[in-house]
Amino acid sequence: MTTFPLLAAAGLLAGSMNAIAGGGSFVTFPAMVFAGLPPVIANASSTVALFPGTIASSFAYRREMAGIGGFGLPMLAAISFIAGLAGAMLLLATPERLFDSVIPFLLLLASLTFALGARAGLMLRRVIRIRRGALPVVQFVISAYGGYFGGAVGLMMMAAWSLLTASDDLKSMTPARLLLTSAANGGAVLWFIAAGAVRWPETLAMLIASVIGGYLGARLTRVLPPRIVRRFVVGLTATVTLVFFLRLI
Repeated sequence: MTTFPLLAAAGLLAGSMNAIAGGGSFVTFPAMVFAGLPPVIANASSTVALFPGTIASSFAYRREMAGIGGFGLPMLAAISFIAGLAGAMLLLATPERLFDSVIPFLLLLASLTFALGARAGLMLRRVIRIRRGALPVVQFVISAYGGYFGGAVGLMMMAAWSLLTASDDLKSMTPARLLLTSAANGGAVLWFIAAGAVRWPETLAMLIASVIGGYLGARLTRVLPPRIVRRFVVGLTATVTLVFFLRLI
């Protein structure tokens, strides 16, 4: 019970982070591990706990939803859902010891994504060209990663969209990021629950707080300086990644 206030605080912060810039799993996943959950169960429980918060954030942006690259959101949401389900199935099929050794590298990938930001797609666009028609395939791959681990998946989506659609308007992509991240997580959540991979006491403590944080974060994103938020997230992700690499030693 002494860990429940920590889990609730982590859920509140993570829900707000996901709404503003992403990266909430960098708070909830370590908190679950600290609470004593095995890494695979911690990752599954963290995904379930954050899911309602992303839904709340999507609801806050409901009037600003728009398709990506000429593809409608219903189709992209269906792709994301199926891919997230596939990623979750792969996670639960991964041996605990193997996943524990892979975690630091997944965190490193997510940290680099945060460090580069969604504008990574704009930078890549200068040297490579990928046709817009590849967007559904790319969306499937990224969403499968989201169902498997999920760190920085929203930023990965926006970076890919920037690369494929030649759009510089990253702010307008935020509503779609939240919706399609929610769709990928929705597929994963269904599988985690059906497979009995969720520790409900810890998850519920974090879940309630993340819903509040998700809705408040969507409101705060209109007033908080994005640069300050991004620096905080980059610093946090780098710290968490270092801690998990040290666990391997």
